[in-house]
Amino acid sequence: MNATRTAPGPDPAPAGPTRTDRLLAALGGLVSAYVALAVADLASFWVRPEAGPVVAVGGTVVDRTPAALKEWAIRAFGENDKTVLQLGILLLLALLALGIGLLALRHRALGAAAVGAFGLLGAVAAVTRPDSASVLDAVPSLVGGAVGALLLYVLTGRLLTPRPGTARADRRGFLIVAATTGLAATGAAAIGRAVGSPVQENATASREALRLPRPTSAAPAVPAGAQLDVPGISPFVTPNRDFYRVDTALVVPRIDADRWRLRIHGSGVREERTVTLRELLARPTVERDITLACVSNEVGGPYVGNARWLGVRLADLLREAGVRPPSEGGPADQLVARSVDGMTIGTPVEAVMDGRDALLAFGMNGEPLPFAHGFPVRMVVPGLYGYVSACKWIASIELTTFDAYDAYWVPRGWAAQAPVKTQSRIDTPRPFARPAAGTVMVAGVAWAQHRGIRRVQVRIDDGPWHDARLAAEDSADTWRQWVHPWAATPGRHTLTVRATDGTGATQPEERTGTMPDGAQGWYSVDVTVEGP
Repeated sequence: MNATRTAPGPDPAPAGPTRTDRLLAALGGLVSAYVALAVADLASFWVRPEAGPVVAVGGTVVDRTPAALKEWAIRAFGENDKTVLQLGILLLLALLALGIGLLALRHRALGAAAVGAFGLLGAVAAVTRPDSASVLDAVPSLVGGAVGALLLYVLTGRLLTPRPGTARADRRGFLIVAATTGLAATGAAAIGRAVGSPVQENATASREALRLPRPTSAAPAVPAGAQLDVPGISPFVTPNRDFYRVDTALVVPRIDADRWRLRIHGSGVREERTVTLRELLARPTVERDITLACVSNEVGGPYVGNARWLGVRLADLLREAGVRPPSEGGPADQLVARSVDGMTIGTPVEAVMDGRDALLAFGMNGEPLPFAHGFPVRMVVPGLYGYVSACKWIASIELTTFDAYDAYWVPRGWAAQAPVKTQSRIDTPRPFARPAAGTVMVAGVAWAQHRGIRRVQVRIDDGPWHDARLAAEDSADTWRQWVHPWAATPGRHTLTVRATDGTGATQPEERTGTMPDGAQGWYSVDVTVEGP
């Protein structure tokens, strides 16, 4: 009896997506999101980098983050806080993308629509940012979202459509499409970054072409004794690369100096005025050494630096526009500087026009301002914390009143006016250092801009206060180095410092936090002296 052979039929259809299918679907969501961001990133090169979705959404998050959380981020991550924020956004997007991929396996169109919705969210964030240039800012997110949605739709289709002659998902086709598009997006983004954004290229070229004028009023030579010969002490002049940076810009604005304009308007301005950089450079220029400090600087913190600034007197420009300070009957008591990134900073008009060296600066330590520090023009006002004076990438100045307008930081819990508080810091020895017994040079810096430093004292453990030797004073607007030779004995010791400013006021002992108008209190370090 002959056996009858039957042709093999198709594999029975699975009851539902297998575990492998779900893993691939999640991967599809992740790849789609990655390609969407890569395409948006590439598109932002041709619009402007600030229009990218991660930057736009991140900026919105920064604006809506409680001040206390921002302060924690600065303490925890320092100048890397923006990088941490962007990494956090990418991690959250990755998790959402995995979930959207699984959603698309059951609801293909809905999953694709979810990717497109995130593109729309990025577009809305981009065009509603304070620094939005035009509706073109929406393009990168919309293009990226559309590409990501289409890719997820195609990838999910590979998992839902059986391979010819079988009931199994086309996993091979899925992997080929995912790998091809992922590599293509990566290559395109890499080429885009290598070629560079036309906007950024123009800005870089304009900075390289800028030649700073010789100062009409040059800064006095730094006294020979202003820099102490003590290893470990902060240099009197902070190099540009080491100068602290604290701001809310996730992408450093790069502005074409030839296209930069400054608008001066508002209450008390006789006639609205627009100034170009060329016009500023043609004016009498002032060069001064000025120490800047951030209000987020905790007692003994790093967010303070000293530089030689070159610019023009802001008070002269204001007077030419008809502005008078309140002491002379002027109607405006607040100057609101607005940055190209939308930041607003409110400064007392009286402080700008009371004779101090308040500058619109375009030079820093002998070169045009670095982009990270405000190129092409920023404000520098000695004696005030940066958040109420040091507007970077400045675009406009409006004269108004403190009653009429709250600048960016005020509704977030910071004081409207904030003179720099007297501070001192031990630079060496460092906390938890283990110096050898014998003479140990305890040294550091103290600052009280626009008041100067009159005295610095050091205490060992709970002993008496000893006067430190002060370095030569450059001016009341710069920090001052100090040193105290300590006959160190073996064991654990606490070193404490306090300063007295030019008015005779000494730092209070009790420490306070940075909010609402700057930290204060004595700074201490613990060290262990090792015996012979």
